[in-house]
Amino acid sequence: MDIVERKERGLKLLHEMLGPERTETTRKLWQSISPDFENYLLEFLFGEIWSRPALDLRTRSLITVASLASLGRPLALELNIRMALNNGATKEDITETLLQIAPFAGFPACWEALTVANRVFREKN
Repeated sequence: MDIVERKERGLKLLHEMLGPERTETTRKLWQSISPDFENYLLEFLFGEIWSRPALDLRTRSLITVASLASLGRPLALELNIRMALNNGATKEDITETLLQIAPFAGFPACWEALTVANRVFREKN
């Protein structure tokens, strides 16, 4: 599969995970920061990594949420919590995932992540 096909697959998957409106808003932000960054995300991250068949999207989302929360990356965490909800994860799944990181990444990381998640949950209602 060539780069163009991976980018198209990545864009299709991003649309599924975020919806068309939020996808376009997010892409415009990435493009304004760096068009190359947006290309790498679509082609590699979404077109290659997220598209691998061994794990379902819900599982990938929960792993990503745990990783980003542990690393203290609130911008990506918020986006990925939204994607997790669209990928079949429930509020309880996300909350439990974040509670699981507390003893490993620290209670402050858990607290901040739960705060981000709570904001997303409130917006979804």
